[in-house]
Amino acid sequence: MSSISRLVLTDFRSYPALDLAFEPGLVALSGENGAGKTNLIEAISFLCPGRGLRRAELGECARFGSSGRWSIFAEVATAEGPRQLGVGAEAQLDSSYARRYRLDREPVASLKPFAEIVRIVWLTPSMDGLFAGPAGERRRFLDRLVLAVDAEHGTRVNALERALRNRNRLLEENAERRWLDAAESEVAELAIAVAAARVETVQHLVARIAAAREEASAFPHAELSLQGDVERLIGNRPAIEIEDAYRAMLRENRSRDAAAGRTLIGPQATDLLVRHGPKQADAARSSTGEQKALLVGLVLAHARLVAEVSGITPILLLDEIAAHLDAARREALFETLIALRAQVFMTGADAAVFAELKGRAQMLQVAAGRVSAAWPPGAEHRRGL
Repeated sequence: MSSISRLVLTDFRSYPALDLAFEPGLVALSGENGAGKTNLIEAISFLCPGRGLRRAELGECARFGSSGRWSIFAEVATAEGPRQLGVGAEAQLDSSYARRYRLDREPVASLKPFAEIVRIVWLTPSMDGLFAGPAGERRRFLDRLVLAVDAEHGTRVNALERALRNRNRLLEENAERRWLDAAESEVAELAIAVAAARVETVQHLVARIAAAREEASAFPHAELSLQGDVERLIGNRPAIEIEDAYRAMLRENRSRDAAAGRTLIGPQATDLLVRHGPKQADAARSSTGEQKALLVGLVLAHARLVAEVSGITPILLLDEIAAHLDAARREALFETLIALRAQVFMTGADAAVFAELKGRAQMLQVAAGRVSAAWPPGAEHRRGL
């Protein structure tokens, strides 16, 4: 199990300077709204590919009134010994931001090497409306699921977005056929790679959910499927054959796409369909509490899948996790998290929701950019983990 043993923040969000030691297992962060709980776990989320759990621009993360430069340092305990991960950003003369990475204090070009050391999964309140919200949000959620098991997925998704923008521009300019053919070849190759990664992850997740399914669980199992023209092409056929089929679709739809100003068919239009397994109903039609429980169950299943596929038990970031859970589900969640044997960071405005974890979790109080122990961790606390 990889776990963060030390976290150092400099001019990140509300923290001018912070140096914290963590224990493996459960970490409960409580404090008033605006105290900086989410800022702290957001910093941890920057140790994996992407834009963090808030999808923030780099400049937004700099502490107000600072020079615009911020940094995150984490010491991670692994089976092979401690590793040191560093992420930072600084403002440039043109007002853009440059991102910097260090592994064991040496510069590296990207976050990709970090994936061999730590994997991170999160659940935030902004995801509570996932099932009833727009398809784009579910697609983004899906890509985070894939990225946690395949560190190259983000690069492919970004490349596909650039290739689609290029095709859209050529359509708008009424470019020559040869230029469109070349652009569509690039789009097809990337689209099939992105779609195949999504299909594979969903298939593995469906199998993982089925293997651990308990009808009486506090967190109902989800039934997952993908809706998309490209995903329907993927099966036992060779990738080149699937690419040819998708290229034909693009070619046939040039006029329609030109009129729409965008490419209408492809992974950029995929939707993740989720059903409440025990009720056999669309997740969007479930109550708020049921949707929250369904989402928690899905994220926990994904965490187990990440551990199985990567060999690294992921760190979980659960922001305001108890907001819509009743006492029974909250107790079931805590027991499940302990059984995962993962490092889990949980936030909550009311420390009372974590009271039953006393002796089994590291309890921290967050207030105005400061973090302190809610009560001294003793021998009982260490044994509990």
